[in-house]
Amino acid sequence: MGGPVPKQFLSIGGQPLVVHSLRTLQASSAIDAIVLAVPQADIAYCQSDIVEAHHFTKVIKVVAGGQERQDSVRHALAVVDNQVEIVVVHDAVRPFLTEQMLEKVVAAARTNGAAIIALPVRDTVKQVGAGHVIKRTVDRRPLWLAQTPQAFRREWLQEAHRKAEAERMASTDDAFLTEWMGRPVIVVEGNGENIKVTRPEDMVIGEAILASRQATGGEG
Repeated sequence: MGGPVPKQFLSIGGQPLVVHSLRTLQASSAIDAIVLAVPQADIAYCQSDIVEAHHFTKVIKVVAGGQERQDSVRHALAVVDNQVEIVVVHDAVRPFLTEQMLEKVVAAARTNGAAIIALPVRDTVKQVGAGHVIKRTVDRRPLWLAQTPQAFRREWLQEAHRKAEAERMASTDDAFLTEWMGRPVIVVEGNGENIKVTRPEDMVIGEAILASRQATGGEG
């Protein structure tokens, strides 16, 4: 975003993005407990002004994140109880996840070991070379855009993160690490409202999505 405030604390509809994400996780019957990874300097604020102020009773721990997203997930996994079967990873800046998404991705992970929410690519895709010259048109039929939430057998994801740290393997997401370990990952189709807020224009889109949901009284 280019500003001093971390994206997850920017407001849509008068509430920080992370609050919208946590509200859905709190309400979902598929989620039993939540570990929140945030910048070290924001732990106290998140505990008092986010978790306690909004009564997010499922949040059992607020931990310090890391330099990269991968580090933050690893730090959160370190405090997950070994009795947990399935872990779900979600980006705080995807505030429009739904309970239905969570139920479907967790069910798929229970059956198959790992699953992610994703969308099939609908635009024409071009491979571009030097000088911005199109080299070829890529077949979009097998292409999907990965999103979160993503769900995994706990031991699969913990093993993947341990190996990645030892071998200094950087990941784009947790599904990548799971694939890298040779594990199958299932795709569960989501919806277009599950945007990731990364640019100023996404805030405008987010406000529109929120207003639409409030007008219709439900999730998209």
